[in-house]
Amino acid sequence: MSVSSSSVGSADAAPVRRNFRTVALIVASAMFMEQLDATILATALPTMARDFGVDAPSMSIALTSYLISLAVFIPVSGVIADRWGSRTVFRAAIGVFVVGSVLCAQAPSLGFLVVARLLQGLGGAMMMPVGRLVLLRSVERRDLVSAMSWLLVPALIGPILGPPVGGLIVTYADWRWIFYINLPIGLIGMVLVSLFIEETKGERAGPFDALGMVLSGVSLGSLLFGFESASREGEGVLALTLIAVGLVAGALYLRHARHHPAPLLDPALMRVPSFGTSVIAGSLTRITQGAQPFLLPLMMQLGFGLSAATSGLVTIATAIGSLMMKALAPRLLKRFGFRSALAVNGIIAALLYGVCAFFRPDWPLPVIFGVLVCCGFSMSFQFTAYNTVAYDRISSAQMSSATSFYTTFQQLMLSLGICVAALALHGSMSLQQHATPELSDFSAAFAVVVAISLVATIWNLRFAKDAGREISGHGRVAETLKRPAVEASDALERAR
Repeated sequence: MSVSSSSVGSADAAPVRRNFRTVALIVASAMFMEQLDATILATALPTMARDFGVDAPSMSIALTSYLISLAVFIPVSGVIADRWGSRTVFRAAIGVFVVGSVLCAQAPSLGFLVVARLLQGLGGAMMMPVGRLVLLRSVERRDLVSAMSWLLVPALIGPILGPPVGGLIVTYADWRWIFYINLPIGLIGMVLVSLFIEETKGERAGPFDALGMVLSGVSLGSLLFGFESASREGEGVLALTLIAVGLVAGALYLRHARHHPAPLLDPALMRVPSFGTSVIAGSLTRITQGAQPFLLPLMMQLGFGLSAATSGLVTIATAIGSLMMKALAPRLLKRFGFRSALAVNGIIAALLYGVCAFFRPDWPLPVIFGVLVCCGFSMSFQFTAYNTVAYDRISSAQMSSATSFYTTFQQLMLSLGICVAALALHGSMSLQQHATPELSDFSAAFAVVVAISLVATIWNLRFAKDAGREISGHGRVAETLKRPAVEASDALERAR
């Protein structure tokens, strides 16, 4: 059965509403598979380099090829979902990702692996925005906070579980199992998508934006590749060149988009108050989210002297905090509203990550674990709120374009977070003349990314006081209680 996007929220959509948790978990499982794969691979690169007979630095192309594929295909995902249906595209995206994973596992050489990673990136690029689109089209507004809280958990847990899981696989099994574990998850996911997710299509006006696809692909690919290169020593010139190319191509795209009737990434969406504010504030905050999985394991291993397995167990604390948030987010947003919750919790979340700058080897591990649980809870709540309120005033016709736009910036800022963290770390090492990173260098890097996240408070305070009221339910109880009193007062005034 096929339903249009405009039907969402109608009585006919009731069967889908009853299953919104099921839909959220199916989408979340696919995203978890992708997030885990993205971080787990880095642990295995030295072992893979030995098998392929190349030096370890050459293996970085296995990471960047995936990023480039994401950059090219994320913007076009909304158009494809509108044309072929979000269920069909989402199921196909999982299938492409699984096929790419199997080919990666079978790779006899680095060149073969790069091609397989490009295919895997195509599937990943469709899974992220189209999965979110599936959820947005499957839930009623009042259930959106709960649905998003389920969806966000894998995005935070995947990068944390990746390194320890990768370490265990490389230590006790063949590195190829890093890719094989995607096979059962993907196949089960495709079956569940077929059973529980409705087909929805959107309407898009205007011709396909081919030039926009080229310009956005060059811009985003260069920026992501540049940010990733900047996090490695000896590639500063390459990184600056790529970032410059990305900025120029981005400027050309913005100029082109103003004149195209249906641009892939529509800059006009930034004029929608809740969406534009969420993109800016969320982007600043995501720098910390991107930096944390990079800085914390290095700090634990290089600064504290912990093993990879032990540091991995400690950093799982943030995943536990994220899971604890899931049930409380709807209640907190209903009590305080989006504006107050984002402004206050944004400061708390940043300062909690600021505490990480003061971690030292003589701190008891349970205390560090407790701080990280609080970090995971607070940051997960923040992104649940951002990801939800962004769509407060987005119409059904804009939904696919908005999800592509939002996911693009999300991926870009997570990569920028790694870049900023690496630059701050290397900058501190240069200033203090350290050959290898020491605890003071990690403290400086944490301070930099936390300061950037605190700037988001300016935009958090720009949300309207009633932003997302229909979604959170904030203020409804007070209005219900006040209405009889107002009506009685009006009746008394008329009697007089």
